[in-house]
Amino acid sequence: MAQLADLVAQMLERTRAASTGDEASQPRRTESSLGPLPPGFEPALRPTSSPTNDLSPLKGYPPMTQTQPGDAARTADVYLLFAHEPYYPGDGTQEINTTLVAADTLLHPRVQQPDGARIHDRLTQQRQPGEIVPLSTLTYELGGGADWPAVGDWEKVITDLVQLVHAGECDALSLGLPAIARALITAGPQSHVRAFDAGADEVLTYGPTERAAVLAEIDAFLTCLVAEQNLWPGDGLLPRLFQQA
Repeated sequence: MAQLADLVAQMLERTRAASTGDEASQPRRTESSLGPLPPGFEPALRPTSSPTNDLSPLKGYPPMTQTQPGDAARTADVYLLFAHEPYYPGDGTQEINTTLVAADTLLHPRVQQPDGARIHDRLTQQRQPGEIVPLSTLTYELGGGADWPAVGDWEKVITDLVQLVHAGECDALSLGLPAIARALITAGPQSHVRAFDAGADEVLTYGPTERAAVLAEIDAFLTCLVAEQNLWPGDGLLPRLFQQA
């Protein structure tokens, strides 16, 4: 994992060096590199009474039975990534400030509804299989946040998701992202983040390329984890919403 993080950091250094157009300058490692992303994966224990047959080969939990015309445009194998108030899962543990859950966790009955189902509907439309979608990407797609009221109370839904993870009623990938990486995730896909490097006495700018690199690194961790155990969204999930034909 450390090698993967170092590879991402080197790639970002090369990107910044190329963007300056100064061929005489050499790529330089700085203290502002994104650094490693601790996995912090703590899968919840499934109840022994959970169904074990008719499991979806895609993610390892019972699929919804409804089929609707709009379902063809939906991708079930999607993840929601969101930042939240930092917390420490135990004494001596690392700060957790960002969480990733399976999209279907939004359908959990302990998540405010129908807000969670509406966000799920937006999250799973026109995505790539296995795609990690930051909450800020949804905000960008919803008119920069202007259309959130028509979808749901995202703040309440995120609060409910964090409580669900704390209660062990779903699986989650818990991350303690470095400051720059977290800022990129909470910014929109076209946004830029600036940070002052005191050692070099210069301002460094991070943008869509670096944001994509952070998501790629998280995806690499996630891929390793789900290869051994799929993310469980919880039990008693509500039916999905469907677009009208």
